[in-house]
Amino acid sequence: MKRYYYIGVLLISLVIFSCSDNRNDNSIIYPEPKPDTVALKFLPGIVNSDTLDFNAAFSPDGKSFYFSRSHNRKYLMLETVFDGNNWSSPKPFLPVDTAFSNADPFITADGSMYFISEMPRNESDTVKDFDIWVIRKQGSKWSKPENIAAVNSDSIEYYVSVAANGNLYFSSNRSGGFGEHDIYVSKKVNGQYTRPVNLGPTINSAGTEQDPLIFPDESILISTIVNRTDGYGEADLYYSFKNSDSTFTKAKNMGSKINTPSFDYCPNYSPDLKYFFFSSDPEVKWIDLNYMKSKILGINR
Repeated sequence: MKRYYYIGVLLISLVIFSCSDNRNDNSIIYPEPKPDTVALKFLPGIVNSDTLDFNAAFSPDGKSFYFSRSHNRKYLMLETVFDGNNWSSPKPFLPVDTAFSNADPFITADGSMYFISEMPRNESDTVKDFDIWVIRKQGSKWSKPENIAAVNSDSIEYYVSVAANGNLYFSSNRSGGFGEHDIYVSKKVNGQYTRPVNLGPTINSAGTEQDPLIFPDESILISTIVNRTDGYGEADLYYSFKNSDSTFTKAKNMGSKINTPSFDYCPNYSPDLKYFFFSSDPEVKWIDLNYMKSKILGINR
């Protein structure tokens, strides 16, 4: 399954974490069985249906879970809610316009949801492409979606993740890159997003790099690379560490504990940083994050 975004066509993301991330670390009740050294399907029958489900994003309190589903040639964001005993049947996330494709939710510690959508930026926008948007939690309600104009272009932007300092990482097929799809960062300076910068040749290549997951302190970047020679399948998850000069090390394959002969993509972490989530066509999976850190990334501290 190739997860690319084309204009008008849909073809079927831990060293020491920043204290400023302020994540809830005690109150989340996860479904059983919980994974340890082997990745398991997450919420089978609710998330993993007979359709293509992908993405994994929790509200900060862990009581709402958001994912995406391929539905009628569109992408639909869904929400399931934990009532203290059970998770609800997933329903469309209605604060966004479901007439358009919406996907790739990422939720920050303050509850803001970043996502991608084909919604037009305004009435004069006639280019049908994916942009990055944000919607903010205001008490029990959500704000109107806001297009993040500083990072978007007339090309495709998708799969956003946000560091604790606000720096925003995403994928795009915009011109001027190294290949078909590259990974970029837009730094947040004085509350404003700056011009996106390509992460360079240690991360990007002549092929496709996508679905960046930046860890809160920016020490680790996990991404999907398509059809690399050391891969286990069509697309695999890879990891990189940040250097002292703010570049990243060359991406290394995460191995067979994570990757499969299929398409592995959409990495994310739980709000308390206990579990690592990813999509493996057509399922959403999870695995213990400390195990992943020590045994897969080789971090023994």
